[in-house]
Amino acid sequence: MRFAIREISLFERDVRLRMPFRFGVVTLTESPQAFARCRIRTEDGREAWGAAAELLAPKWFDKNPALSNEDNYEQLRASLRAARGQYLAHGMDSAWRHSMPAKGLVENYGPALLDRAILDGLLRCLGISFFQGINQNAIGAESYEGMDLPVHFAKLKPSKSIAARHTVGLVDPITAADQTERVNDGLPETLEEVVACYRQRWFKLKVGGDARADVERLSAIAAVLDRIPEPYHASLDGNEQYEDMAGVTDLWSKLKSEPRLKRLVDSIIFIEQPVKRQKALERNIAGIDKPVIIDESDDSLDAFPRAKELGYRGVSSKTCKGLYKSLINRARCEQWNGEKKGSDPFYFMSGEDLTIQAGLALQQDLALVSLLGITHVERNGHHYVNGMADLPQGEQDAFLSAHPDLYERSHGAVRVKITDGKLAIESLGCQGYASSVMPDWNSMKRMP
Repeated sequence: MRFAIREISLFERDVRLRMPFRFGVVTLTESPQAFARCRIRTEDGREAWGAAAELLAPKWFDKNPALSNEDNYEQLRASLRAARGQYLAHGMDSAWRHSMPAKGLVENYGPALLDRAILDGLLRCLGISFFQGINQNAIGAESYEGMDLPVHFAKLKPSKSIAARHTVGLVDPITAADQTERVNDGLPETLEEVVACYRQRWFKLKVGGDARADVERLSAIAAVLDRIPEPYHASLDGNEQYEDMAGVTDLWSKLKSEPRLKRLVDSIIFIEQPVKRQKALERNIAGIDKPVIIDESDDSLDAFPRAKELGYRGVSSKTCKGLYKSLINRARCEQWNGEKKGSDPFYFMSGEDLTIQAGLALQQDLALVSLLGITHVERNGHHYVNGMADLPQGEQDAFLSAHPDLYERSHGAVRVKITDGKLAIESLGCQGYASSVMPDWNSMKRMP
């Protein structure tokens, strides 16, 4: 299906956190969320609006400490403005060929957001779901690196639920003894309370770059997680805090030799981007008997193959890095694993993004990772942000009514519903890109 992009509007909405979150070099308490609204017109004259949303997260796309949070926001706004001009000028084409991925995390932010909004419009024109659109290759994907992508995409099957992997940030309280003051809004605050409330069995644990301090904090976390009678699983996120793999190897050696961490170490499934992006892909990795994946180093379409040659086994999927990149990487994993002919997948993808907010962003990301076959996803927006509490009541009611499996009303607002550690997502198989309803555009401000 060929179409032209006729109109692109950019909006913002402020997001306030109910409790601070520290990842890497920043402690976040608030951040704007960007929204794109795109109108497309097909060759046969049909028109539809599509939309997408993404947090303007500081200190992840560019971690230069000399830049303020506002500098980071403006970098991402500039990426969106540049992409808007390019996409409007492109003319009639398929969704696949409209996509203009750039090199660089900042540079690709705009194309990644617009691709989702544009695809949403196309799916609404066709009256099909995201899952149908990818399976049927409505996007017009072509062969890539010798892979027949339409054949790969036709085999993908979404699930009806997915496990929520809970992130434990660097300043998150583990038990009540770690708190000097409470939010007292009735929602879980400590890791101990999270485990009791949501019954999660998948966790993501941040490390800070100091091996001894990381061992002590992980030991405190293990003291809580080890009380879970069933098996639990955890990933370690380095957030580029280590200078090189020698530091990571030292950390891993200390973790394995600490008796308090025996069960936690055995439960670790992979280690995510432990080394700074400037050095992560300089040399082969070795010395760690767990898979290591890239996240911030995944700044271009060729990043995963380059990482593979150095010993990395996986890559994260994030909608802010591009949904088509995730689909390509999924096909790569299938092809590479077929070449190894092992019984278990050697190369894999993970679902990562703690900044995803309830509504369009959450639903589109969940639909993508589910179709990729990922069974658990980092999901913490419900923990650090008070659900949809700051949104208009009509918008809250609309999303709850359209997606009652994914949301619930509690503690004064509509919010994500987690039952036995899982998110129910069957309602995402609706027409359009995983949402039956739109946000309240009148409640937003135009992007400056």
